[in-house]
Formats: sequence, C-alpha cells, structure tokens
Amino acid sequence: MQKLKFAVLHALLLVVILSCSSSVDTTKFNSEQYFEYAMKLYNDGDYELALQEFQTVLLQFPGSAVSDDAQFYIGMTYFKKKQYLLGAYEFSKLVRNMPASPFVPQAQFMLAECYYQLSPPFPLDQTYTKKAIDEYQAFIDFFPTNPKVEEAENKIKELTNKLAEKEYNSALIYEKMEYQIAAMDYYGNVADTYHDTKYGPLALYRKIQLEVKRKMKDKALADINTFLIRYPNNERVEELKELETSLNQISSK
Repeated sequence: MQKLKFAVLHALLLVVILSCSSSVDTTKFNSEQYFEYAMKLYNDGDYELALQEFQTVLLQFPGSAVSDDAQFYIGMTYFKKKQYLLGAYEFSKLVRNMPASPFVPQAQFMLAECYYQLSPPFPLDQTYTKKAIDEYQAFIDFFPTNPKVEEAENKIKELTNKLAEKEYNSALIYEKMEYQIAAMDYYGNVADTYHDTKYGPLALYRKIQLEVKRKMKDKALADINTFLIRYPNNERVEELKELETSLNQISSK
C-alpha cells in the first residue's frame, strides 16, 4: 500500500513538473512577445533558459526590432553568469554589427566591464587590465556625455594604478637583487608612463637614489628637477632640495 501511494505521488509530481515546463507555448509568439518571455526568465534569474530564448529570438526573428535587445541581453546573461569572456564577445558583436542600436553605449561600457572583471591581481599577467583600459577609453571617446563617463574614468585610474604597481614592484625586485641598471630602467618607465599614479613619485625618488649611489650626478640632478616641478607638494620635496644643493656643491668643486 505504501509503495502504491509513493508511486501515485511520484506520478503526480512528474505530471506537475511536465505541465509547468510546457506551460508556455512559444510557437505562436511574435518577436516582441518572445523577447518579453525571455526577459521574464532573465529577470527571474533563470539565466540558462533566458540565454537559450534570447538566442532563439535572434535565430527566428533576424533583423527584427528586438534583435539588438536580444543581442545585448545575451551579453548581460553571460555577465550575470560570470562568463566574462563570452560576455565580452557578445557585447563586441553588438558594437561591431549593430552600430545604429541605442544599446551601443551600454554594450561598449559592458564590454569594458567584462575585461575589468577579468583583470587579475597585479603580480599576474595584465593583458585583460590593458584591454579594460582600452575599452573604457573607447567608451569615453565615443560617448563623452554619457552619465557613466565618470565611472569609466575612475576605473581607468584604478587599473592604471595596478599596472604601475606591477612595474614598480619589478623595479624593487631588481634593486634587491642589485641589478641596479635594470632597476633604474623600470623606475624610469614607471615615472614616465605612470607619473600621475601614486607610484610615479615613488619610482622617481628610488631612481634618484640609485643615480646618486652610482655617482650619476647629472642624471640625478635632472631627475630631482623633474621631481620638484612635477610633485611640488610631495613629502620628499625638502629632502630632495637639500640633495640638489649637496650635489651642486660637489659639482662646483
């Protein structure tokens, strides 16, 4: 008897599941209705099914009024699923293939966001960091009045600081290993390329210290002058002014 009750309950449960899964008949939907159905799935967090339905909209209704909507939300669905490379690919398709779409600014921003999410900690390879910077800059260049420009600028500063940190730490490693020429090259690159990050003055100061250590007075004096002009309010200004005076006195003897 118990087995029979269990079998009946199991059968009823199966009927409920099947009826729910087939409760939406999409065969008679037009493009707008199909897209609205896919959006409901997306908003409900059913990303796997939503993705399939957005893709179906593109396949069944190519060139329709909701084609760009579906393309954009394919990218957004991948983004929600944290599949950022796939998201970047889909957003780039919209930007490239549907340039007249009103979704292009959002797609360009989200393309940059995908690479931002892929940007790793500074010790690792920074290819995606550079891609994110490039895509945020493209967003700023093409859509300078968009409300998200300020956010894009802040993200660029954050990512650029990460690149500077990687280069600066490479210089520190070379200095600790007493490869002073290599260290000065890396410090110089940070000072020139990332001068407006927090690592710019740090790198230039370390470079000056090594130049003094190696008795490279002319280069040290030139870099001190650059430092004083570029960072007049830095905490090391007075120290470097004294060093400049000391080096000039040695030069005049």
